[in-house]
Amino acid sequence: MMNSIKIRLATVQDVAALARLELTQLQDELVVEQRNNSLSGQSFSKVDLTCLVTEHWVVVAELDGDIVGYVIAGRWSFFKQWPIYRNLLNRLPRIDYEKAKLTESNCCQYGPIWIAGEHRGQGIFEALVQLLRKTVAKELPYMLTFIAEDNAGSFAAHTRKGGMQVVDFISFDERDYYLLVLPTSDSFF
Repeated sequence: MMNSIKIRLATVQDVAALARLELTQLQDELVVEQRNNSLSGQSFSKVDLTCLVTEHWVVVAELDGDIVGYVIAGRWSFFKQWPIYRNLLNRLPRIDYEKAKLTESNCCQYGPIWIAGEHRGQGIFEALVQLLRKTVAKELPYMLTFIAEDNAGSFAAHTRKGGMQVVDFISFDERDYYLLVLPTSDSFF
């Protein structure tokens, strides 16, 4: 199946499909979280997605002309409009990774990553992260993300398949999160 899936950088023409996929996947996440008595999840408007595609990094998985997955990375200038990301930025000066200090100018926010349920477990996650990592490496040495402590599936995917490493643990809005980092260049491994 992976042979017929094309992994590429997103274009502005993909924005409507990205918004549809995000809406579907976000609803799935919220249904799961409602069982845990919590509601969260981030959604982006079409304007946000257009900005991410044109000024930051979005990688898509395409099958027969349909977007079946995507991953985002963005500079802090975009993400700091939301409180949780401002919290992460305030935390950066205390995070060391492999003898380097993470800063607003040497790392970006990674995620979210969405893959349609029927296409999970086919290597798309790894392929999306690999191209994103390679693309971001042209400008920044690190990507940082956070994953809710109770999201075991995402944590396993990011640490096992994505190669991310836990660098800290934070609480925000009565929920706990792992902070993970991924160097964008092989020279950092």
